[in-house]
Amino acid sequence: MLAIAQKVLAVVAATDSLTAVFNRGAFSMLVEAYLEQARSHSVVNAGALLIVDADHFKSVNDRLGHDCGDQALKLIAKTIQGQLRGADIVGRIGGEEFAVFLPGADPSQSWLVAETIRRRVREAEFSPGGRPCPLSVSIGGVAFSGPTTYAEMFVVADKHLYRAKSNGRDQVSFETAAAGDPPGGGPMTVH
Repeated sequence: MLAIAQKVLAVVAATDSLTAVFNRGAFSMLVEAYLEQARSHSVVNAGALLIVDADHFKSVNDRLGHDCGDQALKLIAKTIQGQLRGADIVGRIGGEEFAVFLPGADPSQSWLVAETIRRRVREAEFSPGGRPCPLSVSIGGVAFSGPTTYAEMFVVADKHLYRAKSNGRDQVSFETAAAGDPPGGGPMTVH
């Protein structure tokens, strides 16, 4: 019984209670663990980090109330999870901000995952109390091949998230860092 309780507590400690995805601490720990394995060549040293941010989320909370805002976050989390492969992980890293790690994915796969998440959130039916409330997300991402850290990837992905937001929201801004490129130094694909 105690072993079960400890397992449950470990899961609860690693999970965001609202959306049931990993919390910020667990997410970053898992990404760092993967990158550590990649440095020792036991897994593929490539993949991508996406930051997914709900657009105009404050207005959803202000207009519809925090309960509806919570429902919107659950829907966004579920939509993200629906686009992921087995090894991919998702975490809630801020109020309305999620991060997705795509281990081993190449840049074109990664961009496609980001774009599919964006499109599926846009298409999702969200009608609290029968009132349609369209949702959208902006996504910043970086693909990597070669040694990197979570912190380095986060800075680049966050820069692209800011670019997606300032370019009108509901879009993906993405960068590919080739091996040996400094973080933020590779060619860029923007949608």
